[in-house]
Amino acid sequence: MQHFDRIELDHAVESQLMLSAFEGKFDVKDFVGSVSEKLIAQSKTSSGPFDPKPFIRTFEVAVDRLIAIRKDVQAKTEQLEKSVRVAEREYSRKMAELNKGFEGVGSSFATMESKLNEVGRTAIRIGEELESVHIGRQRAQAARDLIDYYNQFSRGDTTRLDALKKEGKEGRRQVAVILRRLTNVAREVDLPIADKTRENIDKYCEKFEKDMLYLFDKCYRKGDPKMMHHCAQTLLDFNGGASCVQVYVNQHDFFINKIREHVDRHDALWSIVSRPDESPPRTESGLAELFGEVRKTMVQESQIVQAVFPNPPLVMQVFLQRVFAQSIQQYIEQLLNRGASISELAYLRILQLIHAETSVLVDDLKNHELPSTTLGRSTSLEAAEFRKSLANAPSAAHSMNATTVSAMLEAAMEELFMPYTEGQKYLDRESKSLTELYASLLSNFTQYHMKTQREKGKSSMFDRMVDRLGAAAANTSTTGTSTTSAQAAAAIMRIGGMMTDRALERTPEEPTHEEDGVLSVDTAEKMLRWHAEAVGRCVELSAQHDVSKYTFILLKVLAEAIANSYLEVAIETAYARIESSDPKVEPNLPTLHVINSVDVICHLWQRYVNVALFPLAAASVTIRREMSIFNNQSVSRVEGAANNLLQRLIDAIISWLSLQLGKQKKNDFKPRNDDQSFARVNTEPCVACCETLEKIRDAAFQNMSGKNREVFLSEVGVSFHSLLLDHLRKFPVSATGGLMLAKDLRSYQDTVTSFNVPSLLERYEFIRQLGNVFLVRPEILRSYITENYLGRIDASLLKPYLAQRSDWVQFENRFNESSEMDDTVADVTSKGLKDRFKMARLSMMMKELEGLKLGDGIAISIPSGITNSFSVSGRG
Repeated sequence: MQHFDRIELDHAVESQLMLSAFEGKFDVKDFVGSVSEKLIAQSKTSSGPFDPKPFIRTFEVAVDRLIAIRKDVQAKTEQLEKSVRVAEREYSRKMAELNKGFEGVGSSFATMESKLNEVGRTAIRIGEELESVHIGRQRAQAARDLIDYYNQFSRGDTTRLDALKKEGKEGRRQVAVILRRLTNVAREVDLPIADKTRENIDKYCEKFEKDMLYLFDKCYRKGDPKMMHHCAQTLLDFNGGASCVQVYVNQHDFFINKIREHVDRHDALWSIVSRPDESPPRTESGLAELFGEVRKTMVQESQIVQAVFPNPPLVMQVFLQRVFAQSIQQYIEQLLNRGASISELAYLRILQLIHAETSVLVDDLKNHELPSTTLGRSTSLEAAEFRKSLANAPSAAHSMNATTVSAMLEAAMEELFMPYTEGQKYLDRESKSLTELYASLLSNFTQYHMKTQREKGKSSMFDRMVDRLGAAAANTSTTGTSTTSAQAAAAIMRIGGMMTDRALERTPEEPTHEEDGVLSVDTAEKMLRWHAEAVGRCVELSAQHDVSKYTFILLKVLAEAIANSYLEVAIETAYARIESSDPKVEPNLPTLHVINSVDVICHLWQRYVNVALFPLAAASVTIRREMSIFNNQSVSRVEGAANNLLQRLIDAIISWLSLQLGKQKKNDFKPRNDDQSFARVNTEPCVACCETLEKIRDAAFQNMSGKNREVFLSEVGVSFHSLLLDHLRKFPVSATGGLMLAKDLRSYQDTVTSFNVPSLLERYEFIRQLGNVFLVRPEILRSYITENYLGRIDASLLKPYLAQRSDWVQFENRFNESSEMDDTVADVTSKGLKDRFKMARLSMMMKELEGLKLGDGIAISIPSGITNSFSVSGRG
C-alpha cells in the first residue's frame, strides 16, 4: 500500500473534527463536503492533471482523528454506565427504606381509625341515650303542661293561654299545638268533671279558630301574604287548616264573579251543530272564555298559594276541585242541555267538543304542578288532619289521598264526564243519533219503495223487514255478550222502526219521484261519513277497554241501515218489478244499474269496515272474530239478494229471447220466392234477438266489470246457445233456406263474440258449423260431420238436425249404410278427435238437447269483511 506524508489540517476542517460537531444533527454528505471543500477549490485552480494525494492525506488525518474521538467517547460512556449502575443501586435501597416507613405509617393510621370508629360508636350511643332522655324529659314536661292546662280549663281559667296567645306569632303557634293536644286528651279522659272541661276546651278552640280565621280574612283583604302564611301555618298546626283553605277559596273572585251564567244562543255554532254534513264545531265562545280565565287564574294562584300556605299542592287541589265541580260543571250542563234540545247529534257533538277542550285544559294545568312539601313527623299528622277535615267539607268532592295535582286533575275530569258516559248512556245516544240520521236520510227512499211495493203487489216487504230485524236482534242476543247484544238488538229494531215510521209520516197524497228510489253512492258515502264521526267520538269518549265492544254495536247499526234498509230494499223492489212485468215486454235492463250500485256501495262499505272498524277491535280477539262473522253474514245476505235478482233478470231475458225465437215462421228457412229471400239480410227473430243481446252487452259493459260481467254474459250466452240448439231442430231447411239460416247463425255468433267471453266462442262456432250441414251437398255430408267441430259429436246426436234438410228422405238410407260400414274407422278417428278436442265436454253439451235446462244460477262477488286487503274476484 502506498502511504503519503501527513499534512496539517486547515482550521475549518479542524472544527469539523471536534466532538461538539457530532452532538447535533449530523449529515455524512455535509461532513465530507466541508472537509474536501477547500481541496476541491485548489484542484480547480491547478492546470495540471488531477492530484489525489491532498485528498488522501486529508482524509487519512480526518479518519485518525475520528477514531481517537470514538475511543474517548467509548471511555466516557463506560464510565457513565458504571456511575448509573451505582446510582440505581442507591436509589433502590432508599426506596425500600421509604416503603418500610410508609407501611409503618399506614398501620399507625389504621390503628388510629379503628380507635376513632370505636369512639364514634360510643358517642352515637351516648347521643341516642341523651336524645331519648331529652325526648322523655320533653314529653314529661309537655304532659305536665297539658295536665296543668287541663286543670285550668276544669276551673274555667284560661289566663295562661290568653297570655301566651298575646306573645305574637310564636305564642299563637304554641297555643294551636296545645289546644290540639288538649282536644285529644279531653276525648280520652273519662271523669265526672270531664264533660264540663271538654266543653270549656271546645268553646275555647272554637273561639281561637274564629279569631285566626278573622285575622286571616283581614290580612287577605289587606294583601299581607306574610301574616296570611302565619295564620295558615297556625291553623295547620291546630286542626289541619281546612277551614283556612275554605275561607280562601270561598272568597276568591273567580267564584264570586262568574264568567257566564247563560249560554249564548246566538253563537254561530248552534246553527250548524245539528247538520250532519257540516264539520263538528271545534270551540264554543263561552267555554273558551271560561277555560281561558281558569288558565289565567291558575298561573296567579300557584304563586299566591306557594307564598301563603305551607301545603300548596293540597290547597291547589281544593281550589281546582271547586273550579271543576262548580264553574266548569255548571256551564257544560247548560251547553249539553242546549244541545239536547236541538238534536241527539248536537248533544253528542257538544259533548265531544267539551271533552276535547277539557283535555287540553287539564294538560295545560298539569304544567303548573306545585312541588310537594316535605313533611316531617309532626306535619304529616297535620296533613292527615287536613285531609280528614276536608273529607267533611262540602266542596271536597274528591278524596285528598292523591299526592299530586296531576292525579287530582285526571280524577276530576273523569268525574266530570261520568254522568254522561257511565254505563250505556253514551252508546245509547250514539246509536239513537245514527238511527235518526239514517231514517231522515232514507225517508224519501223508503217511501218510494213502499209505494212501489204496494203497486207491484208486494206490500208485505216491510213486514218481512221487521221480521228480519227481530231475527237479527234475537241472533245478536244469542251470539254476542249480554251487554253488547242488548244494545245491538235495540239499535237494530230502532233503525227499522224509525225508517218505517218516517216513511209513514208522509201523507199518501205526497208525490214521490223516481230519483228518490235510486241507489246513490253519495248517500252511502254520507252514511259512512256520519258513522265514522260517531266511531271517532266513541274512541274519544269511551274507556279503552270498551272501544272494541262499542265499535261492534255501531257496526251493526251501520249494517242494518246500509244493507237491510238500503241495498236489500232496492234489490227487492227491482225483483218485484221483474216479477210483475209483462213477459211479452222486453226485460228491464236498468236493473243492472241497481246491481252495479249495490256492487260499488258494498265495496265502499267493506273498504271502510276493513280500514276503519276492524283495527279498533284488534284488542279483543273474541269481538274481532264476532265482527268478522257478522260482517260476512251481512255481505252474504246482500250477495244472495243480488244473485237472486240477477238470476231472475237472466230468466226474464231468456224468456224474452225464447219468445222472439218463437216468432220464427215455419217456412223462413224454406222460402218459395228466392229473390225476396236473398234481398232480406236476416230473419225478423234473428234481428230482434241480436238487438236484445246487444242491449244486454252494452248494459253489462256499462254497469258490470271483471268476473261479475263475464259470469253474467256467459250465463246469458250459454242459455241462449241451448235455445238455439233446440230451435234448429224445429224448422225444415231447404238449400236456399240454408243460406238464410247461415246468415242468422253468423249474426248470432258475431253478436255473442262481442261479449268478449272466451268460453262462448267455441260454443257459437259449433252452432255455425252445425248450420252449415244444411249447405253441404249430400255426397260430402258424411265427411263433413266427421271432421272439424262436428267430428267431436256422436253422429246419432246430429240426426235430428240432419232430418230438417229438405232432401234428407232421399239419402237417409244411404247415409245410414255408410255410417255402419265406416263404424270401425269412425271409432278410431272419432276417438282421436275426442281426445284432441275434449269431446266429452261437447258430447255432454249435445246431450242437453234431450232435456233443455237453464243455468242453475250465477254468483255476484261482493267483498268479504274478513279480507285484510281490498281485492275482490268480482271486480276488475
